[in-house]
Order: sequence, then C-alpha cells, then structure tokens
Amino acid sequence: MRSEVEDKKETTLSKLDNTEQMRSLDPGNMYNHIFDFPEQLARALNIGKSWKIDKDMFQEIKNVVVIGMGGSAIGGDLARSFLSDKLLVPFHICRHYTLPEFVDDESLVIVSSYSGNTEETLAALDDALGRKSMIAAISTGGMLADVCKINEIPMATLPGGMQPRAALGFSFIPLLMLLQKVGLIEKIEEQVKTAIESLKTFREDYTEDTQLSANPAKQLAEKLQGKVVMVYSGPTLTDAVAVRWKGQFCENSKTLAFANQFPEFNHNELVGWSDVTRNFTDKLAAIILRDSADHPQIKKRMDIVNPLIEETGADVIEVQSRGSSELERILSLIQMGDFVSYYLAILNDQDPTPVLSIEMLKDALSDKDV
Repeated sequence: MRSEVEDKKETTLSKLDNTEQMRSLDPGNMYNHIFDFPEQLARALNIGKSWKIDKDMFQEIKNVVVIGMGGSAIGGDLARSFLSDKLLVPFHICRHYTLPEFVDDESLVIVSSYSGNTEETLAALDDALGRKSMIAAISTGGMLADVCKINEIPMATLPGGMQPRAALGFSFIPLLMLLQKVGLIEKIEEQVKTAIESLKTFREDYTEDTQLSANPAKQLAEKLQGKVVMVYSGPTLTDAVAVRWKGQFCENSKTLAFANQFPEFNHNELVGWSDVTRNFTDKLAAIILRDSADHPQIKKRMDIVNPLIEETGADVIEVQSRGSSELERILSLIQMGDFVSYYLAILNDQDPTPVLSIEMLKDALSDKDV
C-alpha cells in the first residue's frame, strides 16, 4: 500500500514534468520571459548602443546615483556589483522619494522606471532636477517620458508589456552602455555578447522540457517547496544576485524569502540558527550562492557555516556560478534563480505573474480619502 509521502512525491514529480499543466498556471507567460533572457539581453544591448548621448552634457562626473524601485532598481544593483572593482567614482542606488545630500550638479543621476509612473522615482527625479544634476532615464514611457521630453533628458525607450522584474536585461545593459558612452567604463559589448551565448547554452539544463531528474532548477524548487528561504552570498559580485533571488521568490513564487551576505551575517544573523530554531527548521532552507572569485576568507566562512546551519536541521543548498567572465557568472546565477522561482510558483499552484498585494498597496496610496 502506498504512503501519503509517496503519493505527494509522485504528484510533485508529475507537475514539474507536465508542460501543459505548468502552462495552465502561467497565463502571463512568465516562463517565456525567463527562457528568453539571453535574447532580451541582445535587444537591450542594441537599445543601449543606439541610445543617443551627447557626451558634452555629461562632463566631470563625480558620482553616479541610480533612482529606482523593485524590478527597475535591481539593474542598478547588478551594475554596482559588477563595476565595484572597475568604476573610479562612487555608485549609489536610491530607493526613496529624495536623493542623498551629496547629489549635486556634478552627479550623474540615472532614472530607472519600467512603467515610467513609479511614485518614489518621479519624486526623486524632481529632486534631481532641482539640484541641476546630469540626468538620463531608462523607461517604456509614462510620466517619466513626459518629464524627459520637457527637460530634454535623454531616455532609452524600452519595449513594454512586461512585469518590471521580467525586464531585468533592459534595466541593466543600457545602464552599462550609458556609463560606457560617458567615459566612465571601458567597452563591454563583447563581454555581453559572450555572456549571451553562454546563457543560451546554460538554459538547456533548466527548460520545461528537461525532466526533473536532469534539471537542477526543478530539483532546487522541489527542495524549497513549503519553506521560508534565506539566500546568502558573498559581499561583492553576487550580493545583488542574492537580492534578485529573494525578490523572485517573493513575487514569482509567492513565498517569503530573505537575503543577506557574508561576512556580515556571520556577525549577527548566524546566531539565530540556534537550538530555538530547531522548533521550525523543517520550514526553513538556506541557499548559499558561491562564485569562483569569492575572497578566500569568504570561501572559508561558507565552508564553516554550511554544516553549522545543517546541524539545526535546516536544508542548506549551495549554488555555484557558471562561466569564465564576471558578467557571465552574475548572469548565470540570475538565470538559474529565475527558473527556480518559476518552478516553485508551479509547485505552489501560483500564477507567477500577478503581484496583487503590490497593486492593492498602490491603489490605497492613490486613494485621496486615505
């Protein structure tokens, strides 16, 4: 006689290997956006290359600030991580209605809003205009496009019809191209093209047609089902990737997740993995994102922390970046994390596209009677 555990296992397996059943839960075609990430990067590269930037408008830049929220801001986070050992001026991400006090007319302010109507971003743009900063924008249109037209701000126009988090390539690559055009970084086109070809190869391991038995993204999603996820990374190249994984679990999979990084979490959060935690570790999982270029002491910390967390009874899963260049390795982790979040949504019987809680919040904020 079959046990309930065996029945549940069979249901899980059949769901992740049943393309028709998965697609029935995905009317917004989030899977297609995830699958097409390499092609999106190629389109984004062309948009960035064709972006008309008058370099004379962007002289003697002393710092860079990217304004954005959610899926539109993560492109700035990735750029900050990727350029941390390349950029010679400070790089800051602003997720707020107002800019940091240091921003002035020697600051390059990059406004990133996929919809062009993000409340916080538009307010911070108004702040930048008041400070006479050098401004460029990345958007599909909306109110941001109107402001750019009035103030003669160069804007990279993106294709519409996507959730902001599904347009990561469009918020990341044009930003890099802008920094190249104004002379802050060296040419990066060839690195992007090489990464695109690698991602086309990597995704074959993660596609819906690749069975669970040979699909690491499906396997990881299965391990995470029913759990609160902690995503840990190194402090440099992969820190923004961990934030991306957390966001994708929350928005696509509709499951609670958190992100932190080595070595900082070793000085506080690690203590939370204690005897007290044993009471609910069956509901917790830790993912450690690893990269070949992690600092030797970071690698050592990861090696030590893994069994410490496992001792509490929680699952610990390590995920290694793929590729040779830094850009390839960042994007390889993004790609896998996106696929995992999609398959976890399917296991949770959730449509990965809608974000109803966020829409409800926006509606409440716009209600004049509130």
